[in-house]
Amino acid sequence: MNEEQELNTTTEAAYTPQSSYNPPVTETRSVEIVNKIREQLLKVVFGQKHVVDQVIATFLAGGHVLLEGKPGLGKTHMVVALAHTFGGAFRRIQFTPDLMPSDVTGFTLFDMKSQTFQVRRGPVFTSLLLADEINRAPAKTQAALLEVMQERQVTIDGETMKLDPPFMTLATQNPIEQEGTYPLPEAQLDRFLMKVIIDYPDHADEAEVVRQVTGSQGLKAEAVEQICSPQEIIDAQKEAAAIRCVDEVVSYAVNITRATRSAQGISLGAGTRGAISLVRVAKSYALMQGRDFVIPDDIKAASLPVLRHRVQLAPELAISGQNVDDAITAIVASVEAPRQ
Repeated sequence: MNEEQELNTTTEAAYTPQSSYNPPVTETRSVEIVNKIREQLLKVVFGQKHVVDQVIATFLAGGHVLLEGKPGLGKTHMVVALAHTFGGAFRRIQFTPDLMPSDVTGFTLFDMKSQTFQVRRGPVFTSLLLADEINRAPAKTQAALLEVMQERQVTIDGETMKLDPPFMTLATQNPIEQEGTYPLPEAQLDRFLMKVIIDYPDHADEAEVVRQVTGSQGLKAEAVEQICSPQEIIDAQKEAAAIRCVDEVVSYAVNITRATRSAQGISLGAGTRGAISLVRVAKSYALMQGRDFVIPDDIKAASLPVLRHRVQLAPELAISGQNVDDAITAIVASVEAPRQ
């Protein structure tokens, strides 16, 4: 592991709620489901515990995830496994420069037999949608996902169709310095609840992946057990939304968000949706730990994945070698947390 990878791992670990690995305080059905889903995913996803936690937290919050990392690190594998844990449908779209918006949402086709126009639904009509390499496609095609992600509906030739819950988009993104990428605009980035960084696993985990994949049984995402039904996921999402968050903790989330707008070296701070997202994810973390209330540590744990794609560094800070995670870590440390 190089120096940069060690820094990223340390920073991420500092904002992972340590108590999430302890037995839950309140064993509700939703807490039981979440723990079992996490257990199943970790059977087929090695060396990415914080990624699994963040994806589950986003799912509980009813949001969407932007996954960034090098190819071949198991992103598709994890999404397929997650779909199998609750019996949900899974579809994948490979974004390419020639992909059209209708390839994403669907289109109408004239049926010669019936002499009528028939709607052909696109791959967005699913439970889990993997938008692979989303920044390989131009802005017009990227924007086709906006209505789906925000409104949970699709409009095709004036006809609006609702998507069945639960629904989550998991979009993978190549690092923007790679050739042939189209950076996502700020308005679309803001639609993602979290931006999760997937890094290389350590030697032991990588060796285990190689052993499993090259073994006689292989490493199949479909091998995970189905833990619950889609309706139980919806119930868990409702329970997460009902988690209590006192005014002092809400103000703490707002203070962190506002601090990103005035911090030195930040050219673009997070908007109000950033504070909303902090509280939503913090509620998910609380449920994952078996609590029915949010604590300041939940807000801290959410800060990096929730804010890193909503904050832009000024050129002078970027030139100095600092990254967005460094800046957010410093901002969170500068904001006083309410006493628990």
